[in-house]
Amino acid sequence: MFALLAEAREVSNPELAERAGFRLDGKERRTLNDLKLVTSEKRGRAYVHELTDAGWRWCNDELSAGPGGSRGSKEIERAFYALLAGLGRYLEVTEQSLADIFKPRQKAQPPTQADVETQIRAGYRVLAGEPGQFVKLHELRMRLPEIPRADIDAALDRMYQEQRINLVPQANQQTLSDADRESGLRIGGKPKHLISIEQ
Repeated sequence: MFALLAEAREVSNPELAERAGFRLDGKERRTLNDLKLVTSEKRGRAYVHELTDAGWRWCNDELSAGPGGSRGSKEIERAFYALLAGLGRYLEVTEQSLADIFKPRQKAQPPTQADVETQIRAGYRVLAGEPGQFVKLHELRMRLPEIPRADIDAALDRMYQEQRINLVPQANQQTLSDADRESGLRIGGKPKHLISIEQ
């Protein structure tokens, strides 16, 4: 039940096995279906399961239930229910529900050109002491770990061609570190290692 709660969506048996280490089959599946806590549907060769509204309520009620027969319960089970009780208190104080916390995973959207350019400008402002100061591309890239390199390179190239930024090679190539060389952007046949933005 809690594995399905954590996913907050339809979950196939192979996914359950991968994420939680078990499949919902046989008697256990039929019991939960009969209790109207879980819906199960055969799709292809595998069952797909999802919590019903009653299943969500059951999980909510379990937040304060504690382990059955606590003395005979394993330590891990008692610790788990202590954690659930803490979660239940938090939900009560904040007037939230389990549905406010457990949501389906959202697929990450690729950044737009404008997003990448905005991030580049923001990263530059942090690094540069003043507008127009040159900073290393390596240092700028380090501030943008979530953006794929290809997207950064495309944005830098576009901004350079439109004369909105300045990119130059390091004058003394001997001072370049391996990271500086790897971070360089090749434009016009020469790798550029430094960036400046006037505004």
